[in-house]
Amino acid sequence: MPAEPGAPERIVAASKADPSDRPDPQARVERWVRPAIRSLSAYHVPPARGLIKLDAMENPYAWPPALVDQWLEVLRGAELNRYPDPSAARLTARLREVMDVPQTAGLLLGNGSDEIIQMIALCLADATAEPARVVLAPEPSFVMYRMIAAFTGMDYVGVPLDEDFSLDPGAMRAAIEQHEPAVVFLAYPNNPTGNLFDAEAVRAIVEAAPGLVVVDEAYHAFAGESFLGAVGDYDNLLVMRTVSKMGLAGLRLGLLAGPAAWLEEIDKVRLPYNINVLTQLSAEFALRHADVLAEQSARIRAEREALFAALSAMAGLRVYPSRANFILFRVPVGRAGEIFGGLREAGILIKNLDGAGGPLRDCLRVTVGTPDENAAFVDALKGLL
Repeated sequence: MPAEPGAPERIVAASKADPSDRPDPQARVERWVRPAIRSLSAYHVPPARGLIKLDAMENPYAWPPALVDQWLEVLRGAELNRYPDPSAARLTARLREVMDVPQTAGLLLGNGSDEIIQMIALCLADATAEPARVVLAPEPSFVMYRMIAAFTGMDYVGVPLDEDFSLDPGAMRAAIEQHEPAVVFLAYPNNPTGNLFDAEAVRAIVEAAPGLVVVDEAYHAFAGESFLGAVGDYDNLLVMRTVSKMGLAGLRLGLLAGPAAWLEEIDKVRLPYNINVLTQLSAEFALRHADVLAEQSARIRAEREALFAALSAMAGLRVYPSRANFILFRVPVGRAGEIFGGLREAGILIKNLDGAGGPLRDCLRVTVGTPDENAAFVDALKGLL
């Protein structure tokens, strides 16, 4: 049956055209894409197929086969022809129960913590403000705070941590007074350094901040401390969490807890149906078996201590204490790239932070894996050192 006149022929003709005759979009890109966006690099995730993957702070443990079978039965009931529950009511109730969210706190879900950070920034950004509104965070910290500030047209101010990566209360207080940030992000524990900031210093920042303070508890399963119980104590404190590090990274699910007045405004910039039906069903099922996830987290915490001891025993390394599921360590000057490459050749992928420069020069970060994965990493690192 012949195609409609014109359309296929035009497509074929275009595909056969000399590439040199095609228009170059670069001039139009440069006219319409903001310079702040053009100056960025896209978030890069290196390929890891065939490697021991210790670069992304993932839980290395799979579910028991019997639990997988039960989960697949749950998915059989998924109505993929229908939009998901826009409020994710059952999942929200399960998260509130499992994570012990105060009943007086509001709860908002996001497609991972990244979307929540973006929603917060979109809610607070003001294109008419002079000077531009500010996102403030200690540095080094989670790279998405800086990137999303740029995405949303906000200024970003990074406040250097002390030499041991602890908060500098005086520097934070001075930066807050100078820049009056719309939002301060505090990763607790901090990524990529792994340490927990002093709780009293965090409270002082909440009290001094004129806008929001978001305590990012992505690694709460390994930290043993939390500000979630304090969300009702302040009118500007929000606590953010994710299920990714608990063993559900593939689901992309984060939550934000805090005063309902704030969450009602942030919810206005949330895209409809942002938590898909498979995530809602899978996460709600997984959280009914939270004891399995908690047991895995306990194993990771135990392995973290063993890995920290093994790294600390190696001459030439400076190893930083961690309350997360990864460990930051500094290698001899100028050798980060060589050691990272050597580990990759040995089939082990970790994170090279040397390129960030400054306080992270010569630093590498390794995720805590299974005992066998950690042993392979330690043996390979010993050989390279």
